[in-house]
Amino acid sequence: MILFGIILTRNEAVHIKDCIESLRFANHIIVFDSFSEDATVELARIAGAEVIQRTFDDYARQRNAALEAVQGQADWVLFVDADERVTPELAVEVRTVISQTAYAGWRIPRYNYIFGKLTLGAGWYPDYQTRLLRVGGAHYDPVRQVHELVVLDGQEGTMQHHLIHLNYRDAAQFADKQRRYSAYDAHILYEQGVRPKAQNYVLQPWRQFWWRFVTLKGYHDGLHGLRLSVLMAWYELRKYWILRQLWRSDVRN
Repeated sequence: MILFGIILTRNEAVHIKDCIESLRFANHIIVFDSFSEDATVELARIAGAEVIQRTFDDYARQRNAALEAVQGQADWVLFVDADERVTPELAVEVRTVISQTAYAGWRIPRYNYIFGKLTLGAGWYPDYQTRLLRVGGAHYDPVRQVHELVVLDGQEGTMQHHLIHLNYRDAAQFADKQRRYSAYDAHILYEQGVRPKAQNYVLQPWRQFWWRFVTLKGYHDGLHGLRLSVLMAWYELRKYWILRQLWRSDVRN
């Protein structure tokens, strides 16, 4: 079975070399780049990866384009983000499971390091990611532009070993990404015709905090889990605030 490792990138010079090194077990490595402005492309080529460039529109279309690019060349694709690493144990397991042709995809548990700390509560574990895909048997739902959804033409398996995700190096990066996510989610609600109610500004952030800190056991991570749960509650409030602004600016309102 021919396995390709594919890394989606834009300005990932800090991570790209180590990510490629963790994929050396693959038959071929492709860096699918969105016209990076830093040294990502040069470093990828020096490390021996093939580079394909495509203008970014959204994650689902980018991954689908990558799958189309390897049709007829690879049997399986392992998608890895630049800030992720494949452990040696996971590499062995990947090589083992791709011989099981009844499966169209495999989901992989992921260890998230947030602000440098392994985070096992508040919804960040096991954080399954369906990333090992049989070429021709999987595609991404184009409607889901963020938090991509894989559609499989066959069974999905679950792997035992983990991806390592060097997620959110600091509070600034966390805030930047959560601002984008909350704005995106607010627009989805707006397109669905959902209008915010007064209680949403209190109840939804409280529910988000309770869900993260209690239900998903954020308390197991101590003050770190408390901080993350509070932050996620804040961005839930921001989502409804943005939704309110969208309706206020709507000429149909």
